[in-house]
Amino acid sequence: MRVRKHLRHAALLAACLAIVFSAACDEVSVDNDVLAAVVPVAKKTPKTVVKSPFGQDASDYVLTFAEEFDTFDRQRWNDHTWYETPNPTRNYLVEHGVLKIWPQRDASGKFFNRTLDTDGKFEQTYGYFEIEAKLPRGKGTWPAFWLFAHPDKRRPEIDIMEAYPGGVEPWGMIDDAGVARPTAYGMTVWRDDGISIGNRQFDAGTDLSLKFHKYAVKWEPHGQTFYFDGKKVLEVAERMSDPMYLMVDLWFGSSSGEPDETTPQGKSNSFEVNYVRAWQFRQHAPRH
Repeated sequence: MRVRKHLRHAALLAACLAIVFSAACDEVSVDNDVLAAVVPVAKKTPKTVVKSPFGQDASDYVLTFAEEFDTFDRQRWNDHTWYETPNPTRNYLVEHGVLKIWPQRDASGKFFNRTLDTDGKFEQTYGYFEIEAKLPRGKGTWPAFWLFAHPDKRRPEIDIMEAYPGGVEPWGMIDDAGVARPTAYGMTVWRDDGISIGNRQFDAGTDLSLKFHKYAVKWEPHGQTFYFDGKKVLEVAERMSDPMYLMVDLWFGSSSGEPDETTPQGKSNSFEVNYVRAWQFRQHAPRH
């Protein structure tokens, strides 16, 4: 054992001397295997993710917001909506580059809403807004991605994706285990609270809890165009000019019904979000 240690030390010393002489004279070559044992090899830089609106001409847009969820950034996100206090029961985190929000009962035994939004931190008028997400299962779950504003008494709103797994087919279907799964989602434009201008219930024809899909809207001065995985699914001709902020949430109720014992709890049944991104039209891009 001692002989091996001495030989190892001698090899390392030789490598170090080789490095010094190489730097000084640029004549001494060092065996790569020995050098790797002395000098740590730098890790490869991961490939840059292309952040272009899916299915759109990238040259028409300027990226203004890119949340890739490497961490949960409280400088960007609030963990409750403006009219509520945050529930202390933890039911969200960022893990392996993915935001996860899951159904969970709080200390009172009730399922509670969780809202993450950029109110007061990021807002935008017009542009392209996109999320890549995998939806949760279970009766009562109500995942959503939307744009919202609350100026004065008005409540303009653009719902990009709302799903109701527990709703009447085609909102969802019941699997062999008796658990509701989402197969459709809705999108709506609201001029004000209770004043709907256009909407659609889109049957995706697949279980939206099995894989990630892209949900997006192109908001222009003359109207809104909604997309599912790059496919146009709804056009609404409504002029809206209020700056709106981003909202990602998991609520309960509405068309999904009330959660019950069949509603899976915990991280394994999360509303998972790979990213949230926003672009401004290049002709309307802010000057820096």
